[in-house]
Amino acid sequence: MISRLLEQKLKDHLKDNKALIILGPRQVGKTTLVKSILSSLDIDAAYWNGDEADIRANFENANSGKLKGLIGISKLLVIDEAQRIQNIGLSLKLIIDQIPNVKLIATGSSSFDLANKINEPLTGRKWEFLMFPISYAEMVLHHGALEEKRRLDLRLIYGYYPDVVNQTSDPEKILKELASSYLYKDILTWERIQKPEKLERLLQALALQLGNEVSYQELAQLTGMDNQTVERYISLLEKSFIVFRLPSLSRNIRNELKKSRKIYFWDNGLRNAVINQFAPMSLRSDAGALWENFLMVERYKHTEYHSIHCNKYFWRTHAQQEIDYIEERNGLMQAYEFKWNPKSKQKISKVFSEHYPNSMQHIITPENFEEFVGASSNINID
Repeated sequence: MISRLLEQKLKDHLKDNKALIILGPRQVGKTTLVKSILSSLDIDAAYWNGDEADIRANFENANSGKLKGLIGISKLLVIDEAQRIQNIGLSLKLIIDQIPNVKLIATGSSSFDLANKINEPLTGRKWEFLMFPISYAEMVLHHGALEEKRRLDLRLIYGYYPDVVNQTSDPEKILKELASSYLYKDILTWERIQKPEKLERLLQALALQLGNEVSYQELAQLTGMDNQTVERYISLLEKSFIVFRLPSLSRNIRNELKKSRKIYFWDNGLRNAVINQFAPMSLRSDAGALWENFLMVERYKHTEYHSIHCNKYFWRTHAQQEIDYIEERNGLMQAYEFKWNPKSKQKISKVFSEHYPNSMQHIITPENFEEFVGASSNINID
């Protein structure tokens, strides 16, 4: 079994009285994680799945007395897929306030739904965690750096969803099933979108523009939607953990791009499934974009799992000078350029260096990326 970095963080919070909320995409291993935690503890525990109708029915018109009876002697209660339960936030608040000897763990696969239900009722009563597909760093811990680096090309194509990592045969079939069965499920369920084919066209357009600045107006023309609908759909895709946005940095220079954004997919394999493109890296015209997406996602996992709080940007001017990725923390900037070919011309923009003279600059290639994604024992890039 592949150990997840989030498990120890969750265990560290088991002794306080706040609920633990785990948000993340479908099929990334949230259920496996909470069951692993349950099996490691020598206490009475209960596991409820919000996908089951009788569990949802038990929460209807719930009060503290009814909830006490349902929980019984359990000292730990796990509610999986909690976003499926009506008024879950109020029920969790009742348990925390009225049954203080019970520890709560709740998981959800759509932040826009579960977060909306719990944020106000659980103010000051919860710890919130994000869980992602398996990370490069987790696989290094699982079977070593040498073995995982040998599989780098495959990871760039097929990604890190647990079913893909654990099943060595037919990853394309797994990813296509994942995309068709789960990709739109939360959005279509909660937003009642009537024409999912437009959502599919939008995702395909985003996949083909990977690593580039995204124009809502251009996307609207490609998909036959208006700008506002495109922006709303992208927000929904982000809240359901399919894509995420990276804003542009604009501080000092007149011709820096303002209010611009790039959009990445949370998993390379899912992105490739959207456009049905699984050719090997040596034959791809988008190898650089896949490398950039991989590094962005793995860095995000690293900063999230290790509580590294920073502002994240890309930088570009109207003259097409650019930096792939910038982190700002405690007033200091780290600038990163991503190069799939280690032998390619490697330099940081002079314009950026002149206007942000206190920034530190790095070139990330397949020869040195382990520190950047938190998979090296000698990490010096935080």
